[in-house]
Amino acid sequence: MEHRELLAFAEETARGAGEILRRNYGRRQTIRFKGEINLVTDVDRESEEYILGRIRRRYPDHGVLSEESPERTSPSPYRWIVDPLDGTTNYAHGYPCFCVSVAVERDGKVVAGAVFDPLLEESFTASPGEGAYRNGERIRVSNTRELRKSLLATGFAYDVRTSSDNNFDYFRAFVFTGQAIRRDGSAALDLCYLACGRFDGFWELKLRPWDTAAGLLILKEAGGVASRLDGGPYDIHQPDLLATNGQIHGRMIEVLREAKK
Repeated sequence: MEHRELLAFAEETARGAGEILRRNYGRRQTIRFKGEINLVTDVDRESEEYILGRIRRRYPDHGVLSEESPERTSPSPYRWIVDPLDGTTNYAHGYPCFCVSVAVERDGKVVAGAVFDPLLEESFTASPGEGAYRNGERIRVSNTRELRKSLLATGFAYDVRTSSDNNFDYFRAFVFTGQAIRRDGSAALDLCYLACGRFDGFWELKLRPWDTAAGLLILKEAGGVASRLDGGPYDIHQPDLLATNGQIHGRMIEVLREAKK
């Protein structure tokens, strides 16, 4: 199957779901809690139903992994990995930082990814070997070479209050070694912002495949680098991610290693 066909479908689907988010943005939401601070809104469900419905109609034999539903397994080599609303807490509070992430893998390798921010109307897309794009224009990572001149991004897991593995040691270390840190609550957008040069580095713990499947491909096609926090190989089923423009990767690993001590 053509990667271009899959990418076009992924982007159309992300845009359609994003329109659902935009239309309901600012309205009172029905909020349910999956944990003490981990929530899901009725718009998460509506967006997911739209995405899964489109996939079912177009590719009925494909597998699907989505944040809010049980996985649909399939003998097909294709599996869609979907986050119908990345940044749910932001959305529920009316904070304008959220997106839709749609990716598809073939035999475990992501072959198309689309991330759509409906408020800024920014569509980030990529397929292997074809480069990364924002609204059809090619994007590249930044060329910042020094950590102290780097704008970094991170996030905190939902169990931040109860787990000792809570990112505070790393956050403190980068406050002193980087230029500044942002914590915007959407890993998919963080990776896209890294891909287009707005951020220079990003790290986070306890991520899930739907957080990173599309964004990671976009980042790599934009010239970025990704690993685990210790520098080991990263894939979307690993919980911890360090992603950079490539220039500051080694220095960030050093800081992470020191902070862990």
